[in-house]
Amino acid sequence: MAQALLVKIGGSLREAGELLDELAGYPGPLILVHGGGPRIGDWLARMGFETRFHRGLRVTPPEQMELVEMVLTTLGKELAAGLSRRGRPAVALSGRDALMLQARVMDKALGRVGEVERVNVAPLQGVLQAGLTPLVAPIGLDEVGPLNINADTAAGAVAGALGLPAVFLTDVVGVLRDPKDPSSRFPVLSRGEAQALIDQGIIAGGMIPKVEAALNALAQGAPWAAVAQGGPGVLEGLLGGALGTRLVG
Repeated sequence: MAQALLVKIGGSLREAGELLDELAGYPGPLILVHGGGPRIGDWLARMGFETRFHRGLRVTPPEQMELVEMVLTTLGKELAAGLSRRGRPAVALSGRDALMLQARVMDKALGRVGEVERVNVAPLQGVLQAGLTPLVAPIGLDEVGPLNINADTAAGAVAGALGLPAVFLTDVVGVLRDPKDPSSRFPVLSRGEAQALIDQGIIAGGMIPKVEAALNALAQGAPWAAVAQGGPGVLEGLLGGALGTRLVG
């Protein structure tokens, strides 16, 4: 059987068809963690809420949390249906289910934004044993109620708890020495090499949070992590070293 993977996917359905085709055809077990930023922003605006970010994270006041959770939950159901129609039966879960993502408030300035304290892997293992693919909405739970968790952060925590490689699919081909030259991709980087590239400014801008998410997954216990561009053949290409950038401890 092919390598089991945790894959973090974005929350846009506009370009999801090709990605769902790729995921549906993967021959090994998958656990998927999905975001939903663009749709959350659209719905907040539609309902008259202001969207604010603080240090790259969406500020989530208590009065917005219900809407954020509704959007993420619905999106997970749509993604699961798309995979199921493609022959890969999938089920959408929330981090609230079976207390899967137990969390705490990250920073009071962010409102109901959380960081994962503990992952209950039993429901995920049960879904996999049933021959299904779980999609996890990054909603955590504390003693007060639901928390909005950054999807990259949630993916790293789940991958570490399960001891699975974490693949972060994004819109870039990998870490590049020259951002304008796709052929300058680093196939493999150690944790130290990646940090040095950040310090030197070679990893910059929007690539920094992607690499930091991969490094966080390593710190949580993932055997390796990777950043790659979603598209046809990405998982096979990544496992074979032809696509993306793999980060190792």
